[in-house]
Amino acid sequence: MRAGGILKLAALVSVFFLAVFLAFQLLEINMDFNLGNVFGSMPVEEGPTRQERYKCGLSKPCPEGHFSFKMASGAASVVGPKICLEDNILMSGVKNNVGRGINIALVNGKTGDLIKTDYFDMWAGDVNTLITFLKTIEEGTVVMMATFDDSASKLNDESKKMIGELGSSSISTLGFRDNWIFVGGKGIKTKSPFEQHIKNNADTNKYEGWPEVLEMEGCIPQRQE
Repeated sequence: MRAGGILKLAALVSVFFLAVFLAFQLLEINMDFNLGNVFGSMPVEEGPTRQERYKCGLSKPCPEGHFSFKMASGAASVVGPKICLEDNILMSGVKNNVGRGINIALVNGKTGDLIKTDYFDMWAGDVNTLITFLKTIEEGTVVMMATFDDSASKLNDESKKMIGELGSSSISTLGFRDNWIFVGGKGIKTKSPFEQHIKNNADTNKYEGWPEVLEMEGCIPQRQE
């Protein structure tokens, strides 16, 4: 092959590679431009709005000067009751401070601080221990009660009267294995609005031999005196 032909071939090859290089450069610029347009025009999807959580898992916050509470009765003879106040679990099976009968948490009506908790077996226990406990409750104390299994068999007129004086409307009709939850107070002048009671009825019971679990939430006015 003559020298002239070799030079022509080299020139063609050079032109070819230069054309390919320029084509790729233009393609890259074009792709960047197009992708920029695509991503720039795409709507930014926002994550789901985080639902605000209120104390004790309430559905809405309590107004100032009120204590948030949520509570549940026991489930049959298996799961104990649960009492929460101001986002603090006062009584539960996890805390291992609940038992068969009437479960009680006493709270300072001014500060919301827990005073004490206890439970009283009203199937095999002595009602006098409950009566003694109720007599120690001081004026202005918030009293929270929840049943577990049987809480009525050993109750007598004296104990029912004392609980009624705390604001309960249902204690006089509490029967064997009924479910009952209640928030009252020592020195309350009216009946409490915070009370639920469901009878043990074989025709309507959710569990065999026991009614369904009761749940209640609300806002307890803070004692101002």
